[in-house]
Amino acid sequence: MSLEPKSIPTVPLSRFLKHSLEILKNPLPFHHDNFERLGDTFRLKIGINKSVVFSRDAGFLQYVLQKNQRNYTKSKIQTEDLAKYVGHGLLTAEGALWKQQRKLIQPAFHKKQLARLLDTMQQTIEAELQKIDTGHPFPIFPIYNDLAFQVVATSLFSGGVSNEQIKRLQHITEEAQQMLVRELRQPYLGWWFTLSGTLQKHLKQSQEARSILKQLVADRRERGTREDDLLDMLLDARYEDGNAMDDEQLIDEILILFVAGHETTSNALTFTTQLLARHTTYQQQIFEEVQRAEKETTSLFDFLKKVPLTTHVIEESLRLYPPAYFIDRVNIEADIYNGISIEKGTSLLFAVHEIHKSETYWESPLDFQPERFANKNYSDYASHYFPFGAGPRMCIGNNFAMYEMVLAVAALCKNFRIKENLKPIDINPLITLKPRNAILEFQKRI
Repeated sequence: MSLEPKSIPTVPLSRFLKHSLEILKNPLPFHHDNFERLGDTFRLKIGINKSVVFSRDAGFLQYVLQKNQRNYTKSKIQTEDLAKYVGHGLLTAEGALWKQQRKLIQPAFHKKQLARLLDTMQQTIEAELQKIDTGHPFPIFPIYNDLAFQVVATSLFSGGVSNEQIKRLQHITEEAQQMLVRELRQPYLGWWFTLSGTLQKHLKQSQEARSILKQLVADRRERGTREDDLLDMLLDARYEDGNAMDDEQLIDEILILFVAGHETTSNALTFTTQLLARHTTYQQQIFEEVQRAEKETTSLFDFLKKVPLTTHVIEESLRLYPPAYFIDRVNIEADIYNGISIEKGTSLLFAVHEIHKSETYWESPLDFQPERFANKNYSDYASHYFPFGAGPRMCIGNNFAMYEMVLAVAALCKNFRIKENLKPIDINPLITLKPRNAILEFQKRI
């Protein structure tokens, strides 16, 4: 006896239109209300014949990212909308190209390879944290935004890139992302973006960024020196036929590293610092942990293993405020999950921030408790914790990001006290979950 597939509860177009202005500002309360009313999976009508399926079912997300991942592809937001600014690197590629590039680049992000970059990372972090003003409140996101961009730039190009070039690349990257948000949130203005020349302006800037990067690559080849940085690792990488990446593909991958490697990290560091300001006891505990670790080893790779609390604080911050707060997929063929019928070509949006704060998966999910990650293996929570995605398409730079963030938080708590601030943490959900009005005060440790 066959069971009828379960229908997905639907939010009508009229409700979407009624709340369109508040959705434009911040869609998360609207989605949360729908989850609470309709359950963990619902369909939202966003046009006459257009809809999106939203889900906060961790099992469903695991099924899409791991168990049946071959049937699910990235959406056009990545493969087309973002790709027109940054090319077809790992983040935006699909199918055979993605598989080929992932296999090629994966070794460069192995832990042992990344260990070579730690000293450069540390020096860059310490230099950037010196910009922190003490004795009065100031916005901290710009500090971390510069820090994260500088870390990516120096990890890629060692000392071969000027501050002027970095600033220009940063400006272009951030402007492209802001433009993409406008395109996604205001699709009805597409004609104006084209007619006014706004879109062309940003596409031209993206070409300028490519030119800067091509020059940096050419300079490296001309010098013929080895820096053992990420650029050298990418230049060394070979396909199965023995060939290296062509320059266009190399630039695509470098641009992706800039886009994916700086914004999410700067967001996460800002949220982590805000949480430390709300839970000040952890600052002293991290300070003491760092002091002990520095006495025990001079190796940064070993140091990272000796600061578990610092790591757990970041893991908990990523749980509460995951920068990649939504994961989107489209199914290639019709599918059924847990009795739910999914038509071919369905747009799926998985609410990672909802999964991370669900009582179904976490005890006291709204509380900041870094200890929940202590004495646990990753497998204990991998089924409901997705700060870097999961499955074959899990973020290739997850170790790079974690090393950078642990070093940054360790250096921050070693050198500064963050004045207690109990104000609610304000968010701005754009392409990533961004902090808003993150204003804190610091005191120098003596």
